[in-house]
Amino acid sequence: MTTYTLPVPAEEATAEPGVVYTVASGDLRLSANVTCWPVQQQFEANLAKAVASLGWRTQRAHPVDPDAGHGFIASQRQGIEVFRTIPPEAPVIVAEAVWQYSHHVLAGLRTHRGPILVVANWSGQYPGLVGLLGLTASLTKAGVAHSILWSENFTDDWALKGLRTWLETGTLTHDQSHVRDLPELPLAPEVDLGRALAAQLRREKAIIGVFDEGCMGMYNAIIDDELLNPLGIYKERLSQSALVAEMARVSDDEAQAVRDWLDAAGMTFYTGTDEATELTDTQLLSQFRMYIAALRISDDFGLDAVGIQYQQGLKDTVPASDLAEGLLNNAERPPVRSRDGKRELYAGRPLPHFNEVDEGVAVDSLVTNRIWTAMGLDPATTLHDIRWGEEYDGQFVWVMEISGSVPASHNGGYDKSYSMRQPPMYFPLGGGTLSGVSKPGEIIWSRVFIMDGALHVDLGRGTVVELPAEETRRRLDATTPQWPIMHAVLHGVGRDQLMARHKANHLNVVYAPDPQTADNALLAKAAMFEALGVAVHLCGDVRI
Repeated sequence: MTTYTLPVPAEEATAEPGVVYTVASGDLRLSANVTCWPVQQQFEANLAKAVASLGWRTQRAHPVDPDAGHGFIASQRQGIEVFRTIPPEAPVIVAEAVWQYSHHVLAGLRTHRGPILVVANWSGQYPGLVGLLGLTASLTKAGVAHSILWSENFTDDWALKGLRTWLETGTLTHDQSHVRDLPELPLAPEVDLGRALAAQLRREKAIIGVFDEGCMGMYNAIIDDELLNPLGIYKERLSQSALVAEMARVSDDEAQAVRDWLDAAGMTFYTGTDEATELTDTQLLSQFRMYIAALRISDDFGLDAVGIQYQQGLKDTVPASDLAEGLLNNAERPPVRSRDGKRELYAGRPLPHFNEVDEGVAVDSLVTNRIWTAMGLDPATTLHDIRWGEEYDGQFVWVMEISGSVPASHNGGYDKSYSMRQPPMYFPLGGGTLSGVSKPGEIIWSRVFIMDGALHVDLGRGTVVELPAEETRRRLDATTPQWPIMHAVLHGVGRDQLMARHKANHLNVVYAPDPQTADNALLAKAAMFEALGVAVHLCGDVRI
């Protein structure tokens, strides 16, 4: 007889008929959870009312914490403990009216046996849509079956019909007829170019620098080496502490020279003196040190692209990384020299930066950079959050926004770009954005993601439209007014189709000078991805 202390398996709770359990994944930042809690409460009340109207009732799986001031799951450990109390076979709804950290609930969802539905509010101000897309991408990568649904307040017929279907069947599917697999490619110079660049990448290899993986719980944004290396892409794993250390070695004169260059280029900085609420010159100089430090470290390691996490860790140490990121992504930017002053680093070209160390964006940006450079086009690329959207003048216009890593050329130049203090709720030490309104023109949008254990890419076409100043202002005020905004119309892809298909909170965008060039560049991009062994999917009106 053993004297060892064996664990006693916990008794599993039994699912109660007609009851659906709800959970709410939140931020890791207390300030964000407290600020956003009232809108989450209202969203959950609307959802509970809708569920009740269909003959079911909701049971919140975790209580509101009066000491914390909110009712979000705020850590992975808390999420694991919450799911231990949920009957394994019970239907679960993850209700999101805000940005959330997917890994808070991913552990529980990976082993849950009952039906899973992720729902979000249709709102610009509170980015539940962004949170939903991050979580569905993570669940897709993990191979966890789930459904998704979105609504402004869950009173519309479309959302209620979808909710009823899921409650009765445990599944819900959406129209994805806009997606098709890549057909056999034609004989064309663009196809030859894409294949030649793929062969070069595999032969000569590339390195992406990753300043700490796993930003904000985005499991979907991590691509394992086993999937990355066959493309010819390898990681240089770096610590953000090294970035801070290198920033300390940058002189005041070097940082000021970046500011002087930007002032001369016509960029506007909205500055004040209150460090807690305003953008200050001190914060800006710190950001310019980061810009210089990132280039010097990238040069040290021979990087072809770089990603700075910023959240978590750096937010408590230095101002925001977004201004540095936007500068890195632009071909024309303040010159930075090696430590000995003998060389200009990455002269005349962008060093692609993948915001929030999203490695799907890293792969996409590398491919884009090489194709656009070979075609003699501006290779400046960036990512945006799929934030929200509404119809305007008879067409659906998306609001694409990100916290500031947009290259100035996308805004039409530095003289059309500006910098504002980042919101204190997310950025306690401030720092400026690289903001503006994206210029009208033709874009190619894309997304690299993991599904069924393999790399996939969705490719589509779109047009950035110019809206009246008052409409732009309304949309900024309805979202995050400090951040750069893009008014995007996607060709042949409806609102709900994009939401149903998109496997990330981010979408990569790059400009082309005219529709024909955009079609040609997309063909080359498709050919390069295919040659690299990535499964290519065409979305909407794409001419190949």
